[in-house]
Amino acid sequence: MTERENLLALLRHEPYDHIPVEFNLCPALERTYREREHQPEQSYADYFGFPWRNVKGLVQDDPDLARFLPYFEGLMNDRVTIDSMGVGHESTPTSMHMTKMICPLRNAETVEEILAYPMPSFSAENNTGLAAEVQALHDRGVASAGNMQCTVWETAWYIRGMENLMMDMMTDEEMAAAMLDRVTEMSLQRALLYARAGVDILYLGDDIGMQNSVMMSRELYLQWIQPRLKKIITAVKAERPDLIVFYHSCGYVEPFIDDLIDAGIDVLNPIQSECMDFASIYKKYHDRLCFHGTIGTQTVMPFGTPDEVYQAVRRNLDAAFDGGLLVAPTHMLEPEVPWENVLAYVRACREYRP
Repeated sequence: MTERENLLALLRHEPYDHIPVEFNLCPALERTYREREHQPEQSYADYFGFPWRNVKGLVQDDPDLARFLPYFEGLMNDRVTIDSMGVGHESTPTSMHMTKMICPLRNAETVEEILAYPMPSFSAENNTGLAAEVQALHDRGVASAGNMQCTVWETAWYIRGMENLMMDMMTDEEMAAAMLDRVTEMSLQRALLYARAGVDILYLGDDIGMQNSVMMSRELYLQWIQPRLKKIITAVKAERPDLIVFYHSCGYVEPFIDDLIDAGIDVLNPIQSECMDFASIYKKYHDRLCFHGTIGTQTVMPFGTPDEVYQAVRRNLDAAFDGGLLVAPTHMLEPEVPWENVLAYVRACREYRP
């Protein structure tokens, strides 16, 4: 089996050959990889044989970021950059790869200001090479993924500001609807482009959980977020019924799992082990859902021994008695993760027999 065939079989509860490996290294650990594995050029995804690759980011109809500059008047300096959604990011000498976010619509007070925001748009005319890139990945034997995590809620609050958007949802429904509808329409454009290009996986997501609780009430979630997510997934599955939809949310999200299944997701990531018990969640949902992640990046990956990492991987694979688990670290591996623990994770996957 190719890595693509093996992964798709695993996620469709069909017979598969081996446990895939997959993880994300921060820049510091990527340097460690190159030094420790003596790989100055080969990517760690190729070196370890990851089963999928993300296709390129989509090209905006208007890629000129200068249109966002009026939203940062008096705030620009050599540490501030603006991303493709118009969100500002200010770095500091001690922030490594994290930044302070500057939300462009933080001061908006009217619906008209929301509607006037130069939201990115995406069209097939400006993304003509997408299907060829997808096919090239398939020809290499790896699955293709359209990665658009930050789909509705996160993109909206990055632009509006979390506190502002929360207040809009509670006290100014017209403002909230304008913001969330515009982001949903943009995300739908992107999702359909990926689906029509033939990707195997569409990776959606919004952080709706915190360390020990959900980020909002289920009532608010069902009013504002879930129907918009469902609209996107329904549309792409009408185009591609076999498309596998991943959904990412850090934190505690157990109260929302049934709602995510109703929205149409196929795979839930990451089942953060510090706040959710994978074995019990698997027993409850395994016949309706697959899982990706489950190996803690706040605990065992940085602070466990290699043997503890190895046993955590095997324990979760054993718990997944009916398959459907792509076991992996739950988030980016940060600088404090020993390289030996990364290798222990890989070895546990390689040695496990499904």
